[in-house]
Amino acid sequence: MIGAPIFIDGACKQYGAHTAVRSVTLEVEAGEFVSILGPSGSGKTTLLTMIAGFETPSAGRIVIGGRDVTQLPPNRRDIGMVFQRYALFPHMTVAENIAFPLKMRRLPRNERERKVAETLELVQLDDLARRYPHQLSGGQQQRVAVARAIVFEPPVLLMDEPLGALDKKLRETMQLEIKQLQQRLGATVIYVTHDQEEALTMSDRVAVMAAGEIAQVGSPASLYRQPQTAFVADFIGRMSFAEGIYLGLHEGFHAVRLGETVVLQASSVNGTIRPGARLKLAMRPEKLCLTARGKGGRNVIPGTLEASVFTGACELHLVRAETDGRPLIQIQTSVDTKPAGLDAGARVDIVAHEDSLHVFERQGS
Repeated sequence: MIGAPIFIDGACKQYGAHTAVRSVTLEVEAGEFVSILGPSGSGKTTLLTMIAGFETPSAGRIVIGGRDVTQLPPNRRDIGMVFQRYALFPHMTVAENIAFPLKMRRLPRNERERKVAETLELVQLDDLARRYPHQLSGGQQQRVAVARAIVFEPPVLLMDEPLGALDKKLRETMQLEIKQLQQRLGATVIYVTHDQEEALTMSDRVAVMAAGEIAQVGSPASLYRQPQTAFVADFIGRMSFAEGIYLGLHEGFHAVRLGETVVLQASSVNGTIRPGARLKLAMRPEKLCLTARGKGGRNVIPGTLEASVFTGACELHLVRAETDGRPLIQIQTSVDTKPAGLDAGARVDIVAHEDSLHVFERQGS
């Protein structure tokens, strides 16, 4: 199987006065795994249905493998599709479900049987070929749906939240299985999800959507470490926010004031912010430190420890900051590094290194 490149060229979709997708342009390389990530109503599923051919763009083009398929129906696009509801035929066995797309393509019976056997082995369902869907677990049904989508060796595989019906443990297992399968096959995959963990775990790149537009595209690491907007910062991973005023550049650092007395220094800001502008300061919990009041040194936010939650490999501390709006800030520490004597009600300092702060101009300020 050889993956095909995909070019989404200014795709728009309108339903009357409502615009679901706004002039989206995205290039996906052959053999690449790209996730489209966003909250409900962001336009991600509408975009996928336009790529699949179930919806026609109001404007723009869909190009697959160098061929403009914008006006072609789904059955002429040569793509595999996996839905959240696996849509298996209940009256067919596993083998018959997988063979269905081959039968529709009128492949000879002996070739169908060979391809089904190879695909069953690939998804590790060899011994379940004669079972019916109701006799399978959720994970096994998911494998059958994937097998049916890949058995005819499509260059493109589209997946619409295929793990949404599975429990957390099984989702984590299937994430790795799907990624390994994609790497072995070489197919181009576009994977739609609202689950950031799925997107970060499986993807070569992630396109984050908001309000029908792509907010940012990049590798999982770049989205996590260098979010370009407050929305992306908030949507990818845990993030705490505080509001303040931008004071300008001082001694090589960007000075930020929170409330009347707290001034922090940040290594960089996102975009161009004028002195005096209102801003949002974003902080990753694992990039912050927690100390007793007065022992944090410079670049600290004073607050009161409200709670500490054990999560297994780490502890999550919730601190009510003593700044405007009294935001609740999360600090993540390993279970062995929490300073002694810091219990609920303790007065503490949150230590924020200059490189750990993300500064965004507040919209509407």
